[in-house]
Amino acid sequence: MQHFWKRTLLMTGATLLSSSIAYAQTPELSDPPEIEGAVVGDHGKVTIRMGLGLAETSPQYISSQYFADILDQRSEGRISVNLFPNSQLGDDVQMMEMLQTGTLDMTYPSTSPATGYVEELAVFDLPFLLPTREAAVQAMRSDAAQEMLDAFDGTGIKALAFAENGFRQLSNSAREVSSPEDVAGLDVRGLSVRTMENPVHLAIWQALGANPTPMAFGELFSAMEQGVVDGQENPWSTILTSNFYEVQDYGSETRHVYTPFIKMISQRTWDRLDPEYQELVQEAALQAADYEILLSSEYDDWARDQLEERGMQITRLDDEQIAAFQEAVQPVYAEWAPRIGEDLVAEFQRLAESSMTESSTEK
Repeated sequence: MQHFWKRTLLMTGATLLSSSIAYAQTPELSDPPEIEGAVVGDHGKVTIRMGLGLAETSPQYISSQYFADILDQRSEGRISVNLFPNSQLGDDVQMMEMLQTGTLDMTYPSTSPATGYVEELAVFDLPFLLPTREAAVQAMRSDAAQEMLDAFDGTGIKALAFAENGFRQLSNSAREVSSPEDVAGLDVRGLSVRTMENPVHLAIWQALGANPTPMAFGELFSAMEQGVVDGQENPWSTILTSNFYEVQDYGSETRHVYTPFIKMISQRTWDRLDPEYQELVQEAALQAADYEILLSSEYDDWARDQLEERGMQITRLDDEQIAAFQEAVQPVYAEWAPRIGEDLVAEFQRLAESSMTESSTEK
């Protein structure tokens, strides 16, 4: 993997400091798959500006570089992608708005802030709905999920593919959390937890007795450093690559929500592309999404262990403790399943159960 990282850092003009951070915080990840497929015809030069929320060390960034490499190789350099990580161009909401106006070509947000465009995406925000990565991948590749991507038509955004943000875990600077009572505080105040700007996430943390605080991701580190919020919830890989362990003492492996990413492109940019370029971009998006899911799976446990090495106290919840959290958030289903769509929720539950059955049969 080192040769890939070296090439990636050179291509992005990263500083020596960034390079040292990348090597320090990168596990032994799978190399990107070989790029296959014919070279497309010459339909002119295209430069795609793509904004990302996460750091250069994240699976999101590494897979996006692979996406760029596919386009570069199969167009013989006629399609180039410039990546802007670390929320340089804005948060997820701002970058999606930029896609609508055509001032940004591509971005890669979590599904949660995208529910303002396609309300059904909120199904991914329901707590404990997708218990395993296998169940999540099956859901993301389902016909129901494709219908959600297609539902962006008319919004000014074209959604290309789902990938993995990951299972969200709780971190905070106040106390160890192993139960809903620890979140609520009981004899002390409930935790103030930063959430994405998503009403289902707000409902989850309200049900657990916390004080949920919607906030842009780019503002989060300083907010935790200054004590504006006690904590946040994100996948281990995001917590690590964003250096949250510097301002968060405790982590809890709650796995309360599985959140996908969506690779998306401005409809204006898409419409300017030749149909052969469009087909290539779509193929590359799917291939890069599959690679990102692989990277995320390899990164997850490693990132948790790295956080422990850096001083974060990680609480691994057992089945009984997880069940207590599941019970506490049942009001979220009562409120949101009818609004999201009972049939869609039932379909995702069926996909999850099917995946679990297949997994137990294979063992």
